Amino acid sequence: MSALYGEYSYVMDPKNRMFIPARFREELHKEDKNYFMLSIGLDRCLYLFLPSKWEELIANNMEIFKSENKEEERAFKRFFFGNAADAQLDEQGRILVPQNQKSYASLGKDVIIRGAGNKAEIWDARNWSKYKKTVMEPSFKKFSKIFDL
Repeated sequence: MSALYGEYSYVMDPKNRMFIPARFREELHKEDKNYFMLSIGLDRCLYLFLPSKWEELIANNMEIFKSENKEEERAFKRFFFGNAADAQLDEQGRILVPQNQKSYASLGKDVIIRGAGNKAEIWDARNWSKYKKTVMEPSFKKFSKIFDL
């Protein structure tokens, strides 16, 4: 089973191209593909999926998008899938980030790519630092009991 993990720092060039970690590219090559699926994510980041994980999302009848409120469900599906794009890997190991996705995630020159298991997240470095300090660090105490063996 493929999993994306680790944290990597990169620079986005003026043409909106950014490198993808070698480990992630290796996982992509195992699938015999040359593109990732890139979509707008939650918390003002982008989601990067291996093609197999994207296909699983679709094949499972999009169960994770189900909601009792059908209007909200339709709205989120429109948001998520309407902002998705193939992200072709070039010969240097880079992808091109569409302008609408770059704007949504407020991506500047310095970006962070973080593996999140079934996907990776692409963050603006400053926004990631703020998120880590204000959201992640306070939650560590709550979840520390899980790892207290």
